[in-house]
Amino acid sequence: MANPPTPQFPAANSAALPGPAPPYRILGLEWPRDVTSAERKSLLAGGLGWMLDAMDVMLYSLVLAYLIREFSMDKSTAGFLISLTLIASAIGGLFFGVLADRIGRTRALMASILVYSLATAACGFSRTIPQLAVFRFVLGLGMGGEWTAAAALIAETWRAEHRGKALGLMQSAYAIGEAIAALVVAVVLPHFGWRGVFFVGVLPALLVFWIQRSVPEPAIWKNRERSARGIWLNKLLEKDVFRDGLLATAMNACGMFGYWGLFTWVPAYLSLPSSQGGRGLSLVKTTTFFLVLCGGKWLGYALFGFFADAFGRRKSFFVYLVIAAVLVPVYGMARSPFWLLALGPLVAFFGTGFFSGYAAIASEIFPGEIRAAAMGLSYNIGRGLSAAAPFAVGALAIRYGIGPAFFLQAAAFFVAAMLALALPETRGRQLE
Repeated sequence: MANPPTPQFPAANSAALPGPAPPYRILGLEWPRDVTSAERKSLLAGGLGWMLDAMDVMLYSLVLAYLIREFSMDKSTAGFLISLTLIASAIGGLFFGVLADRIGRTRALMASILVYSLATAACGFSRTIPQLAVFRFVLGLGMGGEWTAAAALIAETWRAEHRGKALGLMQSAYAIGEAIAALVVAVVLPHFGWRGVFFVGVLPALLVFWIQRSVPEPAIWKNRERSARGIWLNKLLEKDVFRDGLLATAMNACGMFGYWGLFTWVPAYLSLPSSQGGRGLSLVKTTTFFLVLCGGKWLGYALFGFFADAFGRRKSFFVYLVIAAVLVPVYGMARSPFWLLALGPLVAFFGTGFFSGYAAIASEIFPGEIRAAAMGLSYNIGRGLSAAAPFAVGALAIRYGIGPAFFLQAAAFFVAAMLALALPETRGRQLE
C-alpha cells in the first residue's frame, strides 16, 4: 500500500495566509529595518537635544527645596519662577520657529541648545531671586525653541508611516533627561551644593558641534521656496488651518496645565515634611521614586507613537488623558510609600505619554511654508498658558497641601481628553 502523500504547508511568509496581521506588524515594530541615515541622525539630534533640555529644566525642581531655604522663598514664589520659564518658552517657541523656517531646522536647533545650556549654568551664579528669575526666563526661551526646531526637523525627515513613532521616541527622551537630572542631583548636590548642580547644565552645549557636522537639513525644507515676510500669518488664519490649530492648542494647553502643575511639584511632594503638605521621604527615597516614575514616563512617551501610528492620533490622545484624569487624584491622596511607588509609574505613563502625539498632529495640520513657526506657536502658547499651573498648585498647597492640589490637574487632563475628540484624524498624511 502506497504511503499517503506528505502534506504541503505554505511558506511562513506566504501572502496567501489568512487571518489578522501579527501584533508586531499592527504596531509597526518592524520599522527599524529600513530607517535611512538622515532619519536616524535627525532623531538622534532632536532626541538628545530634548533629553538634555529636560535635564536642565528639571534640575530646578529637584533642588527646589534647597532654593526655598537659600532664598527664603514661599511656595508661591517658587512656583512663579517655574511659570516664568514656561511663559518664556512660548516666546522662544515662536521666535525659533520663525528662525527655523528662515535659516533651517538644524541651525535653529543648535542656537536653542546653546541658549538653554548657558542659561542653566548661569543659574548657579544667582545671588538674588530676581537674578535667578532672569536666568530661568532665558532658559525658557531655549527650551521652547528646542522642541520647535527638533520636532520640525524630525517630522520633515521621516516618512508618514513612521512619523508618529519617531516623534514619540524623541519625546520619550525627555523622561531620560529627567532621570539624568535626578542622578546629577544625587551625585553633585551632597558635595558641591545646588550651585554645582546648575553648573553641570552647561554640558549640552557640546552637542552643537556634532549637529553642525553630521545632521543634514530635511530635503522638504531645502526644496521649498522661502515664503515672503508675513505670509505665515495669512496661512495660519486660513479657515481649516486656524480651526484645527485652535483645537490642538487648547487641548495642548489643558494637557500641559495638568502636566506642569503635577510633575513640577512631585519632587517637593515626595520630599517635603508632612507638616508642609509633603510625604517626608529621604533624598535617597525621593531620588529612587523619581527614577521609577521616569521609567513610566519613558514607556508612555515611546509607546504612544506606536499606538498613534497604528490606531490614530485622536483615539490615543483620548485614552491616555482620560486614564490620567482618573489616576492623578488617587496619587495625590496616597500616603504610604508603597502606593506612591506603585502608582507613580502609571501616573507618569498616562500623564505624560500623550505629549508624543502632539508633534505628529501639529506637523500634519499646518502647511509646510509655516510649519515650524506654527508648531512653535501652537505648542508653546499651550505651554505659556500652562504657566499658571505651578503657581496655582503652590498657592493651593499653602492651604490644602500639595496632594489635594493635584485635583486641579486631574480636571485639566479631563478637559484635554474631551478636546482631543474634536481634533481631525491625520494619521498617514503626507507632508509637503
